[in-house]
Amino acid sequence: MNQTNIGMIGLGVMGSNLARNMVSKGFSVSCYDWDESLRQGFASKFTDGFVHAESLKAFVGSIERPRKIMIMIKAGSPVDSVLGELAPLLEEGDVVIDGGNSQWEDTERRIAFCEGQGLLFVGCGVSGGEEGALNGPALMPGGSVGAWELIKPIFEAIAARTRKGAVCVNWIGQGGSGHFVKMVHNGIEYGDMQMICETYQVMRDGLGMSNMAMSEVFGRWNRGKLDSYLIEITRDILAYEDENGVCPVDYILDAAGQKGTGKWTLIAALDAGEPLPLIGEAVFARCLSALKADREEASKILIGPKTILDVAPEDFVMEVKEALYGSKIISYAQGFQLIQQVSMDRGWQIDLAGLAQLWRGGCIIRSTLLRTIKEAFERDPALSNLLLDPLISESVGEAQVHWRDAVARMTRVGIASPAMSSALSYYDGFRTARGSANLLQAQRDYFGAHTYERTDKPRGQFFHTQWF
Repeated sequence: MNQTNIGMIGLGVMGSNLARNMVSKGFSVSCYDWDESLRQGFASKFTDGFVHAESLKAFVGSIERPRKIMIMIKAGSPVDSVLGELAPLLEEGDVVIDGGNSQWEDTERRIAFCEGQGLLFVGCGVSGGEEGALNGPALMPGGSVGAWELIKPIFEAIAARTRKGAVCVNWIGQGGSGHFVKMVHNGIEYGDMQMICETYQVMRDGLGMSNMAMSEVFGRWNRGKLDSYLIEITRDILAYEDENGVCPVDYILDAAGQKGTGKWTLIAALDAGEPLPLIGEAVFARCLSALKADREEASKILIGPKTILDVAPEDFVMEVKEALYGSKIISYAQGFQLIQQVSMDRGWQIDLAGLAQLWRGGCIIRSTLLRTIKEAFERDPALSNLLLDPLISESVGEAQVHWRDAVARMTRVGIASPAMSSALSYYDGFRTARGSANLLQAQRDYFGAHTYERTDKPRGQFFHTQWF
């Protein structure tokens, strides 16, 4: 074989499946992993279209120039270690692509390092999991601008397509923008999953519904405005039975794991001064779930109300459907507002309509709602919050009555709904022209002379009262 089109470092599930995806689209791929068992295991299964290198030097030498090398390894210090070994072997104009879930600040540091060596560096968000990597992920590349034209043919070939054939990859922008939007994608994912789990719990514990009955509900929802990948797999999970006729979901420990991207999203929101309470509650709900032993002890001590809902099941299912839809809109509104603000602060010029289009296929949060979001940003690219779009505001307005009823019922029977309740509070706070922060500012001025602005004076003028 002549020199290959691209190299892949890291032959775990994601790296190996992306490499296979590339070969299936007609590209040749050089492969390398420091783990000999992974390297040899992959080489024994897949030969056509691949070069399996035994050393990093041989790997680099097998790729055509300008080289394009994708790294799919654990985020953090391992990426820096690979760059340290790889950079001396590369030549000016070669491209290094980090496809892991790296922190976007780390990506900006690596861009500076690589560009100082005459190299191009791309931080690329990859979403879709194992299946997506093999059959078509959503790809979010950003970084050294000159890299895009070099990697574009490969990335457009391997990316997912929407039902109408639109490709789910686009150049996000400079710096760490690619990894930043992937981070926020994961934050929205945290929120979506938590809201679905709250819906599941209230149907299970509040209505006493069976797994199959719940699966049928999620199946119906997936044929309407809640159509999404996460609703679809929830339907399938609840319907699945093992060889003994038992649903595995019933014996999975209710203690959630997390890898950090939700927390990073929350930190980024705090740094940017953007409200992100729904995703924050989703992160903290996972933290609370991890306190399994404490919760089991508390269940024997702490008193709550009767957990059976006094409402016709079909009525409540309709209510909680609207609560889930309204909350989902809030989750996207918060996530897109954070992206927009940081994009403006850093000069990334992220195309929000294009991002919504990109997320419509391949990624974990793909949903019908993203088409509505895309259209909203096409109508007004400078839209500061999705809730200000006429069509979206109308949808939330229609959902809110049943949404309020659902949250109230869940509260009365003692079933936690941190994400959906938080979403409703955000909606009410955002639509309130005069809130309570005037008192908060008075308190700050009283104990710390922090000053305040006045409603009868121009913004930017500050005043202090001698309260005592």
